[in-house]
Amino acid sequence: ATAGAVKIEPNVVFAGIVVAVVCAAVAFLLNRPSRTFTDAGVGGTVGNEYDAWTEEGILEYYWGEHIHLGYYDQDDLNSVLKPWKSGKVFKDTKFKFIEEMYQWSGAEVNSGGAPQTILDVGCGIGGTSRYLANKLKDKGTQVTGITLSPKQVARASELAAERGLTNAKFQVMDALKMDFPDNSFDLVWGCESGEHMPDKAAYVKEMTRVLKPGGTLVIATWCQRELEKGQEFTSSEKNKLQFLYDEWAHPYFISIEEYERLCAATGKLSAISGANWVKETIAAWRHSIWVGVWDPWIVIVKGFTSKMGPRVWWKTIREIVTLERMHRAFDSGLMTYGMIKARKSPSA
Repeated sequence: ATAGAVKIEPNVVFAGIVVAVVCAAVAFLLNRPSRTFTDAGVGGTVGNEYDAWTEEGILEYYWGEHIHLGYYDQDDLNSVLKPWKSGKVFKDTKFKFIEEMYQWSGAEVNSGGAPQTILDVGCGIGGTSRYLANKLKDKGTQVTGITLSPKQVARASELAAERGLTNAKFQVMDALKMDFPDNSFDLVWGCESGEHMPDKAAYVKEMTRVLKPGGTLVIATWCQRELEKGQEFTSSEKNKLQFLYDEWAHPYFISIEEYERLCAATGKLSAISGANWVKETIAAWRHSIWVGVWDPWIVIVKGFTSKMGPRVWWKTIREIVTLERMHRAFDSGLMTYGMIKARKSPSA
């Protein structure tokens, strides 16, 4: 006789199989991108997704008025895991990012003072536009923000009116086919909008076209690593990038160096310079997860009150997974945080 044999009940085996199947199904769904870029229809995937995010309200609740990464110093990093400070610091770092980007751009040096006309390309719900409009309102500066999302324009305009900012206005417009005349703006600002552009060269050319001679172009954008001549991404890296393209409606990324080459190719930009701000911004990915951990209630409530119903919970889980994948891509060097600035030649 065999001593010590363990008998496993059939119901335990069945439960184990069910759990394994469910876990496999969840993993399969989480690895299957859900928002592949397309420019079909009015606004395409980008406009539609930002309309949905704006109407839903969860993104604004956590990220505030600025749908871009923040700029972190050590004090900010120390606050990420402190529930009583984390949410406020998460939003404050975005204001800090705008100020750092503005100073880094050299716009006031190039213009001999505060830029009188600013274009915010891909303005979201207008956080940056309103910040700059308020900062420079006593200098006579006028700020225009454009986006593909009508709901973002409505929300941006509403918030500007609440703050009495008459020098900030917002329009629905395609950044690749702008209605503005040549040489219209002293500062053209693109913060985390290049990622969504299906033609990066046209993106740079069009912003350069509406920039005044002597004016400043500044871009902040997620980039992928520059490859050496003859080098290719590994199969694993290609899969990671493809997921990041397809989950958040990105057609593709390019490198910081390629943005510099596109600027040079216009023949109208000089003093072209690029930088990688991954060290200053990478904390935002996991910080955005922690603010939801510390304050999950809006997501819970939206599952009962929004028109999406409980589907909002699944969508939130997908966002958490993507945020973590973004962190890992930047942390590994597969992705970089691109900062590009240039000045339009006075004679252009």
